[in-house]
Order: sequence, then C-alpha cells, then structure tokens
Amino acid sequence: MDNSEHPADSAPETSDHKPNRDAAPALEITTSRQMLAWLAEQQLSLALSTYQIGKLFFIGLKANGELSVFERSFNRCMGLCPTANGLYLSSLYQVWRFENLFTAGEQQDGFDRLYLPQVGYTTGDLDIHDMAVGADGRLVFVNTLFGCLATLSATHSFKPLWQPPFVSRLAAEDRCHLNGLAMRDGRPAYVTAVSQSDVVDGWRDHRADGGVVIDVKRNEIVAKGLSMPHSPRWHQGKLWLLNSGTGEFGHVDLESGRFLPLTFCAGYLRGLAFHGDFALVGLSKPRHNKTFSGLALDQNLKDRQAEARCGVQVIDLRTGDAVHWLRFEGVVDELYDVVALPGVRRPMALGFKTDEIRRVLSIEG
Repeated sequence: MDNSEHPADSAPETSDHKPNRDAAPALEITTSRQMLAWLAEQQLSLALSTYQIGKLFFIGLKANGELSVFERSFNRCMGLCPTANGLYLSSLYQVWRFENLFTAGEQQDGFDRLYLPQVGYTTGDLDIHDMAVGADGRLVFVNTLFGCLATLSATHSFKPLWQPPFVSRLAAEDRCHLNGLAMRDGRPAYVTAVSQSDVVDGWRDHRADGGVVIDVKRNEIVAKGLSMPHSPRWHQGKLWLLNSGTGEFGHVDLESGRFLPLTFCAGYLRGLAFHGDFALVGLSKPRHNKTFSGLALDQNLKDRQAEARCGVQVIDLRTGDAVHWLRFEGVVDELYDVVALPGVRRPMALGFKTDEIRRVLSIEG
C-alpha cells in the first residue's frame, strides 16, 4: 500500500546536455532534443514503474509542450499493463486496478487522464513481474516466487494457471526466476525464465547463459542460451525480448531458436512496449552485487567505452537506431516496466498519502 506519497509534477531539464552532478539532484530527467516533439506527434504518453524507490511515474506533455512528470508511491511496484480504461500495477503484496475517471475530452488543470486505484487485491509477496489482460478480460501475471502463471482470486492469494515443464511442483522458492510474459491473440503465448532450475533460488547459478523462452501452449522450450531474458512481447509477427545480461534488444527466430539482436543498449534492460514501428525499452544501472555482476553486459559496456544508464530508449524497428531517449539521474537507478499510453497527452493518478482520494467522487451512469 502507498505509505510514502509525494506527488510531483515538474518541468525538469529537457536538453540533451549532461546534468550537473555536483548539485546531486534528488531527481532529474533529461531527454534527447526531439523526444518531446516525438511524443506530441505520436499522441503518446508513458507509464513507468521502479521498485527501487517504489514509484509509479507518468510521463507526458504540458499544454506548452514541456515535459510533464507525475509520480505516485507504491511499495515495490513492478508489473504494469494497460486495460481498456486504465491499467494494472503490481506492488509488494497487492495488485491494483486503476480506472480513468475522465470522460472523453474532459480535463483538469491540463491533465487529460485521472487514474484512480479502484480495486486492490491482496496477494501476499509473490514477487509479481509481468502482467497482461487476456481476451476474456482476466488478468494474467507472472508469479515469480512460485514459478508459474497465475490470475487473481477473490478468496486466495492467487489461482495458478500454468507452470514450466521443468518445475516439479509449486513452491515459494523462486526456482527458475520466471519473469516475462508475451500474449498472442489475447492468450499467454511465451514466457521467459533465467534458468531451468528446479531447486530453491537455483537460477542464480545460470545467469550468464541459462535463460530460456518457453512456448506456453506447447509446453516446450523454443529458445535457450540467453542471459537473464526479460519482457518478451509479440509485435508485428515477431517475438521480441530483452537479453538483459548482454544489453541487447532483438527477436527470437522461432524456427531455429536463435536470438537475433537488433540493438545494443547501454544498460540492464527491463520493460518493453511498442508503438507502431517503435520500441520503448527500459534501461537500468546494474547493481553491484552477485545478481548483476559478471555478466557479458559489463564487457559490452567496456568495449563501447560506455557507462550504464537509467531511462527509456525509443528504437526504430526498421533500422535498429535509438532515435530518442529519456534519462533518469539522481535517486532513480532502476526501472522495471514501461507502458505506452496512446491517445493520452498528460496523465495523472491518485494515491493514498494525501486526502485527495477522499474528495473524488463519481456516479456510474
């Protein structure tokens, strides 16, 4: 639950020069020169989650074209997915369903969406990663702690739907670090896992090259040898994913099982969304611990004389070029998920710390 609300809507620096590190800002967001114009042209805004500091960010544009940043606090927020009129968010021990309260064309103080946490489900700490809404309207999420796909339950923590063939039983042991979910035709189609381990926390021994992609319907592994893969997504007839341990974004050739990199990104990759011919890729600065160290990403950055960054890169799928970017400096080092909000210019949300939520009332027609 939100216990440290500090909403902010600011106009951070939006040029592409380096921030003043001596000032040590709590939060500074910079963008490439054309990022804001691209958001305006595409009629697009973004939602981002970071469990590192427990924030849900909404990135949009003010009426004058400046960057709008709106944040709400949710403890260890991670998975995000859009719905017909809102979005879902996973947090430390709950899943929240947000609903947009504005009617078409309605605005308030320049905001054209107001997301209210309408329903909360108490799941316990399942370490929920990717989430998606199926064609039947049911939420499907990756229950990483138990290594399965699951859905919400009105009476229990979760209802299991599927588990990998190599996981012998459901146990709260994070055996393979199942993390990513790709939907196809409204159904769970592919998932990613860091390994095929079937012992408690076994995935940590296979971070460099034990990653797999599993076909959910066929219950078969369709790609292996990956390094901490995340965020599989089906788009334009291809299965895209982030090979996080190498810093590469690309797609899987399902006939050969090979991962075909398209772009190297300077960061640990998590969070992937698409908008037409563009991919929006989340980048994080890898933590200096046993989970993130010793991966090929370290050498790949060194070879390119680059430092890891935190933010979002917009990649043109036709060329592989990173055409625009948004970067976090200061308190935010890691992102988890990225969601595109088409047709939305400037979103905001309600939280639980301030008393605004008491005064927002609506009547169903």
